[in-house]
Amino acid sequence: MTEANKHAGGGIERPLHLPCGVMLKNRMVKAAMSDSLGDGRGNPTDLQVRLYERWAEGGAALSLIGEVQTNPHFPEKPGNLVLGPLSDMTALRRLAERGSSDGAQIWPQLGHAGALAHAPISHPKGPSPLDVAGLKCDGMTPEDIRTLPETYAGAAALARQAGFGGVQIHAGHGFLFSQFLSPLFNKRTDAYGGSIQNRFRVIGEVIDAVRMAVGPGFPVGIKINSTDKLEGGLTEEEAIEVVRLLDRTSVDLIDVSGGTYFPGAPASSDGVSATGPYFADFARRAKSVTDIPLMLTGGNKTRAAATAVIESGVADAVGLARTMVLEPGLAKNWLNGTVGDPAFPAFEAPPAGAVTAWYTMRLTALGEDAETAFEMTAREALKLYEARDAERCGRWRAHFSGIPSKH
Repeated sequence: MTEANKHAGGGIERPLHLPCGVMLKNRMVKAAMSDSLGDGRGNPTDLQVRLYERWAEGGAALSLIGEVQTNPHFPEKPGNLVLGPLSDMTALRRLAERGSSDGAQIWPQLGHAGALAHAPISHPKGPSPLDVAGLKCDGMTPEDIRTLPETYAGAAALARQAGFGGVQIHAGHGFLFSQFLSPLFNKRTDAYGGSIQNRFRVIGEVIDAVRMAVGPGFPVGIKINSTDKLEGGLTEEEAIEVVRLLDRTSVDLIDVSGGTYFPGAPASSDGVSATGPYFADFARRAKSVTDIPLMLTGGNKTRAAATAVIESGVADAVGLARTMVLEPGLAKNWLNGTVGDPAFPAFEAPPAGAVTAWYTMRLTALGEDAETAFEMTAREALKLYEARDAERCGRWRAHFSGIPSKH
């Protein structure tokens, strides 16, 4: 940690100095979410541009664009952005420019869904073959794995070219690199399986390749799981070892979260405090094994909780996702102390995926500047969300059909 970070007083209002030399203007980050606002061809829309502009205007130091794909053949959803040879650089530059107004930073979260790739537009592949209830995928070949550093490096270079302030590598929530880290899903017997050091290997190779592509002064963050919340998955001790391994790399910000999107997996909030940050105990341990700034995502629902995270030294920044969906001007509100904490909605017996769909459809309303008129049940949101994805699948397949599937 830099001397400025060590000795500055205060809480969420103070700047955060990253190892690469970039400064975040405060400690509040709009955490990565799958906003599902791409055009179905991997490019930003006007609604998406306005959404990230609103978070910048609302005082967030950094906004992370969730699920930006490095390979169009393994997306999380057909509303994802893609950084690749068919990217609309004009649209990406507009997103980068307007999402970085008022001194904010905006970074794409570079990802690959692996076994969780959206089946209607993918042939999912993970570290090892899987055939379980609700999930089936092929295993990656050694050549598939060898192409990953180059692919991520190319995406990061495009992000810098488009004017984004940095990138975050996604290694959490059950997507590809989270799958590599988890012994439940990584059964490989080569150099990329077995010990936690081997399971981390491809992540280290990707970090090195990305750093070579963007240079020393460009922020490179990473999101990791503190737990998969699955029996036989990544343990907390192994996750602490991942932090130790990251401490030897050039990453500038480690975002700690947890949970996966595998079918039947419990939500991140299950079995943890409903009133405070979900993974604070892990973050406290992780801080003892790294000097890289740490961000804590999940359960930061109140100003008091977020402030306590920073003032107590549990983490150096707080990731705010649904909290900032409910109130895009949250950062300024909390800094000014003029508006209280947002009220979270209650959902009665929602079907699987409906709550996520509700928040995603509210993101659409924010992009339209129409959130005051947003009145939708979770079931209605799920129906609209699924219909929108289905409509975009054909567009995605047609647009990316000529791109070779290297992995």
